[in-house]
Amino acid sequence: MSKDDNTKVAIANNFIHNIINDDLEQGTYGEKVVTRFPPEPNGYLHIGHAKSICLNFTTAEKYKGYCNLRYDDTNPAKEDVEYVDSIEEDVKWLGFQWENRLWASDYFDKMYEAAVELIKLGKAYVCSLSADEIRKYRGTLTEPGKESPYRNQSVEENLKLFEEMKEGIYKDGEKVLRAKIDMTSPNMNMRDPVIYRIAHSSHHNTGDKWCIYPMYDFAHPIEDAIEGITHSICTMEFEDHRPLYDWVLDTLGWWNPQPKQIEFARLNLTNTVMSKRYLKAMVDDGTVEGWDDPRMPTIAGLRRRGYTPQAIRDFCERIGVAKANSTVDIGLLEFCVREDLKAKVESRNVVENPIKVVITNYPEGQIEELTIENNREVPELGERKVPFSREIYIDGADFMENPVKKYFRLFPGNEVRLKGAYFITCNEVIKNEDGTIKELHCTYDPQTRSGSGFEGRKVKGTIHFVEASTAVPITVRNYDYLMVDDENGEMVLNENSKNECMAYAEPSIKDAKAGERFQFFRHGYYIADAKLTDNNNKVFNRIVDLKSSFKLPK
Repeated sequence: MSKDDNTKVAIANNFIHNIINDDLEQGTYGEKVVTRFPPEPNGYLHIGHAKSICLNFTTAEKYKGYCNLRYDDTNPAKEDVEYVDSIEEDVKWLGFQWENRLWASDYFDKMYEAAVELIKLGKAYVCSLSADEIRKYRGTLTEPGKESPYRNQSVEENLKLFEEMKEGIYKDGEKVLRAKIDMTSPNMNMRDPVIYRIAHSSHHNTGDKWCIYPMYDFAHPIEDAIEGITHSICTMEFEDHRPLYDWVLDTLGWWNPQPKQIEFARLNLTNTVMSKRYLKAMVDDGTVEGWDDPRMPTIAGLRRRGYTPQAIRDFCERIGVAKANSTVDIGLLEFCVREDLKAKVESRNVVENPIKVVITNYPEGQIEELTIENNREVPELGERKVPFSREIYIDGADFMENPVKKYFRLFPGNEVRLKGAYFITCNEVIKNEDGTIKELHCTYDPQTRSGSGFEGRKVKGTIHFVEASTAVPITVRNYDYLMVDDENGEMVLNENSKNECMAYAEPSIKDAKAGERFQFFRHGYYIADAKLTDNNNKVFNRIVDLKSSFKLPK
């Protein structure tokens, strides 16, 4: 259930909720709805997991039930406590609190008991084929599989061999336990799947108690049943596994009612790769700074980038829940971020690639304070004082010595408005010996001060500024997509996904705390980087720019 009303969004009905409504009407599970979010702790969660988190937790919330956080820790070789900590931080940050924190490994005894029961029922056997041989025996999508030569061993022999597997007599891969189902099934998952394998690895939770571990397809239904899960919500890649899910529970017959698995389409996002393996490879080889690199689609990366939980939850609700796979335009996610931030954050003047401007007719030594609104759209956010003097900095993008057509910002002979200040005219470009611009000499019209009621001539361009003597140097990191499409339509790494530059900010930025968000006037929304910002060093990540070509469908 949500821990913070500020993170709530409307929960629309979807086909999963329609199934639940039918179950509630029929009294299948009484009046309760229990869901679970079951991540494997082998990496950081990404935006695709956010969709599953939101769906599972909000579904439970909608029906006044609860959702468990359960770690699928059946593979000790790939799991790490670091990932556990990150998962819990992500779930809480999104605004959810689980009812119970559980581990698949807590049920290893019960899973072993279930495996023994299947052997006794003649529904499981120990197989000594190698992994390659098992693969060959399975057949193909068009050809039936072939029965293992070990398939018809006696129950007594299988019990003995399985006990020896448990005692550590055999090496990894030497033997497996397989369910005995149907080697001619059109569903490959039903062709005597492996349900236990040998792995001589120490486990974070059970230590060295076990050297055999259940496969996910066997563990998953048992975990759900033990916990009393009513609706086990999975992504579409598990649809073909559902017959095995049901087979395990039906064959054991230990639980009534049994949980119901329901599948939905996973999230695919343009310019985004969501393979944990691929993301981990980029972390390991140094392509990115870490799992929380602001370019990463991980929830940790989005959090550090400055995305808000409200925006992500809004996005997940907007894209809805469907059976058919599709790709969502990342522009919708960025739209949700802008929509959330535009009424919350204050504006600040920041100039990138600064150019110094000397206002030659302004009194030397004088600094005046101008009043500027913090957010033009939200008067309740108040106003602030911004200094102005003879020497200021403007943004490098706001001056052209040889302007292109329809360029209305500053250039020699042109007049523009300084936001919140005066009209200035560029009179002279002063250059260094190497031909680069040293400074611009301009004049101002004192009658044109903002708020003075001046109704004289009009200017087409308005630019912003930072007063030179109080300017605060900051580092700005502007991000592009980590992945882009090449000429063949294949996603490839974007070599220009990060641009870092020095900038000057108005003096109020000195008080910015790590994690604080602002709108940098005309540049975009930014956040003080959580890792790199302190009292002496201000580093800002661009969350999202101000404009987008994305249009909401009508």
